[in-house]
Amino acid sequence: MHARPDGRGGTALPVLEGEGPLAPRRTRGSGDAARVMLVGAMSGPLGGDRFGVEVHVAGGARLHVGSVAATLALPGQSGGEAHYDVRLDVADGGELRWLPEQLISVCGSDLRVATRVEVAPGGRLVLREEQVLGRTGESPGRLSSRLTVRVGGRPLLDQELACGPGAPGGWDGPAVLAGHRAVGQLLLVRPEFAEHPATARMLGECAALMPLAGPAVLVSAVATDALRLREVLDEALALLG
Repeated sequence: MHARPDGRGGTALPVLEGEGPLAPRRTRGSGDAARVMLVGAMSGPLGGDRFGVEVHVAGGARLHVGSVAATLALPGQSGGEAHYDVRLDVADGGELRWLPEQLISVCGSDLRVATRVEVAPGGRLVLREEQVLGRTGESPGRLSSRLTVRVGGRPLLDQELACGPGAPGGWDGPAVLAGHRAVGQLLLVRPEFAEHPATARMLGECAALMPLAGPAVLVSAVATDALRLREVLDEALALLG
């Protein structure tokens, strides 16, 4: 999908199309921002599937992207890996709020998620990721997630987390998830953070706010379930404004 100024103080979506299991739908926006919801047209990602989402926000455009429901990573008949690739590009003067619902790793699934973000020096970004290990009462599948962010062509953040059967040892230990079933993060990129960085601090027992070496703030959190994780990240977003 592509977002650009519409010449009337709002945001136009000259390209908004999808194939397969993800269908982008424009909904009512607010102010000068356009809003798009990703609708799951079928189950997935299943084993062997390859999903991809690309978002480009031009200078002067504001775009909010969400999803109507959680994404379920399922085993599928093939039993192979599934891949979900997300590419986000925000130009100078553009703003993107990427706030999908949770990703749930179902028992027996094997999903690789790769999110790559490019933000121009004057771009603004709010990005939320939430991952839940298994449905209620079940063990998780294998889940590997990597987030790579560049601002002005320079690396800002590159991190990876692998959980579930076959993941490197210690993923559920005290140094990583410590038995929690939900893990998430909130990343804010804003030009003003370069001159007025946020102060590092804990947000309760299981969340931390950390300024990055660039115009950005990262909030990382673990929680007992998806509901509590969302509460923590929503509180952090309200705190940061």
